[in-house]
Amino acid sequence: MTPSARFIGSEIYRGSSYGDWHPLRVPRVSTVMDLSRALGWLPPEAYIRSPRAKPAALHAFHTPDYIDALLGAETSQQVTPEIRARHHLGTPANPVFPEMYRRPATGVGGALLAGELLRHGGRLHLLGGGTHHGLPDRANGFCYLNDPVFAIQSLRRHGARRVAYVDIDAHHCDGVEAGFSHDPDTLLVSTHEENRWPRTGAVEEEGAGQVFNLPIPSGSGDDAMALARDRVILPAVAAFRPDAIVLQCGADALLEDPQSRLAMSGHAHLGVLRGLLPLAPRFLLLGGGGYNPWGVGRLWTASWGVLSGRALPERLEPPAQAVLRGLKWHGQRRVTTPPEAWLTTLVDAARPGEIADALRARVAALEARLVAWV
Repeated sequence: MTPSARFIGSEIYRGSSYGDWHPLRVPRVSTVMDLSRALGWLPPEAYIRSPRAKPAALHAFHTPDYIDALLGAETSQQVTPEIRARHHLGTPANPVFPEMYRRPATGVGGALLAGELLRHGGRLHLLGGGTHHGLPDRANGFCYLNDPVFAIQSLRRHGARRVAYVDIDAHHCDGVEAGFSHDPDTLLVSTHEENRWPRTGAVEEEGAGQVFNLPIPSGSGDDAMALARDRVILPAVAAFRPDAIVLQCGADALLEDPQSRLAMSGHAHLGVLRGLLPLAPRFLLLGGGGYNPWGVGRLWTASWGVLSGRALPERLEPPAQAVLRGLKWHGQRRVTTPPEAWLTTLVDAARPGEIADALRARVAALEARLVAWV
């Protein structure tokens, strides 16, 4: 185990749901905590309970009116038509639910704490983080608050002058880009499925010259991410020479995830993680998307294993299998009986896939920009 690796979690995620019909009805953080403990990977000294951010702290990115509206919606469990129209609360994507302020505020609290804990270096896994769509005055794409923005701000306050933010979620990090696209001391690198909501993140977007977006064609597998990793992500981060790296490791690019049409295995994500780890003394790993309970639980547990220096087992022992066998995925028909590999392994077999000519052209365009940028 890497002694400096720590895990920020919370029990608020256990049983908290956006609603029986919502994609975020599935257990995620609690699964990773239970599975990591079953593997012996989460001793008490590595676990930190996430604090909850206070409303005033949230004004560093979100408007006071929006925070007031979010607090009011949690208290009353309803919103007015005016609040819904202005702040996008109480919509199908961003519903009213019992913990709609406390849950995201816990993610932001962990992000604020992370910058402080990483002041002198180290590695942290903030599993409830990664809500990268949140905008200053409204909820957006299941995200009520934007904890990656607060993580970057906190890292800065505690000594990190240059922060590299890498996002490998299937959906583009529009909220983070809105916050830092014109900040030359924040590198933004995003891979995401092309023509997928929010349909931002075009390869032509440059920000202040430090924004690198790579839309990946639907159906792409591990080889597409390896190409992005080796020719865009790692060269951009290495050239930037960051004091800190924040990696948003959304699991929705996995083949079995219902919210994208990418076809990757966990090897794609873990390859990016392993490549980035040596490139900065401070490393913060966030969650993000991921809507198949077995897919997201296994990938994020494997990611914690890599972050903390564990050897990933080829086959899980019975206590770990029991966690996965106990998962339920209600309200869907695509998976009636999970494949045995979802119950006995952390990472599926590699899914190489073809590399589309369009992706090669985009990579070449970003490489040309990198040469001029460096």
